[in-house]
Amino acid sequence: MPVVDAWMQHPTPRHANHEMFESLRRWTGVERLDKPLPVAVTVAALKAADVEVGLATAWYGPQGPLIDNDEVAAFVEQSGGRLRAVAGADLARPMAAVRELRRAVEELGFVALRVIPWLWGLPPTDRLYYPLYAACVDLGVPFCTQVGHTGPLRPSETGRPIPYIDQVALDFPELTIVCGHIGYPWTTEMIAVADKHANVYIDTSAYTARRYPPELVEYLRGRGRHKVLFGSNYPMITPSRALEHLDALNLDEETRELFLHGNARRVFAL
Repeated sequence: MPVVDAWMQHPTPRHANHEMFESLRRWTGVERLDKPLPVAVTVAALKAADVEVGLATAWYGPQGPLIDNDEVAAFVEQSGGRLRAVAGADLARPMAAVRELRRAVEELGFVALRVIPWLWGLPPTDRLYYPLYAACVDLGVPFCTQVGHTGPLRPSETGRPIPYIDQVALDFPELTIVCGHIGYPWTTEMIAVADKHANVYIDTSAYTARRYPPELVEYLRGRGRHKVLFGSNYPMITPSRALEHLDALNLDEETRELFLHGNARRVFAL
């Protein structure tokens, strides 16, 4: 069955080797990059898991871009159609960020915006995000973000679904919000927010199928079948490894299809 990976990145050395990822390198065994990784390596990892489309994201933080939008556009160009691009933004320069998002979507064909709250030390309710939310609604693209505890060596508070995602969805009911990394240890909060708001979704990135919390699996099998998207967080976890124990979830055919690609195609207008 074809797969869409809703959260992955083709890393640059300045992204992969950043000191804040030391904890992830310790857990996963992913090594530092001594030179740029060929896009063909990432494409091969996607093909190995039948991933037809990987949503490759830019990373912008207070010290500058770790993967910038033009780099992502170049990766997409080299991927033979296997990658689609997700923009990043410099929160410290709100109007420049809005203009850059417009350029990325309208000129470069990017399909979403992603901002990592813990990277900025700012929750999604901070005023610096709000011009970007309005721009996402205007451009018709989802806003993607991280929920749950922070694996890298940064504080986790910004990843709480309640109050932060709940409040943003109340302020911008037209905004589509895709919340990556499940929300653990606040998964029940994340499910409640997704239930409450028509345009809030969950992606499973950074977790292998056998590590999905039981409450998420129950949600996916039932009323949440249209709300949960597959994501890997490659290169930290390859799609093949993330999906290795998918059969153990006992998803029916319709739910499996929605989870692996149907929901993502609809949400990101692929």
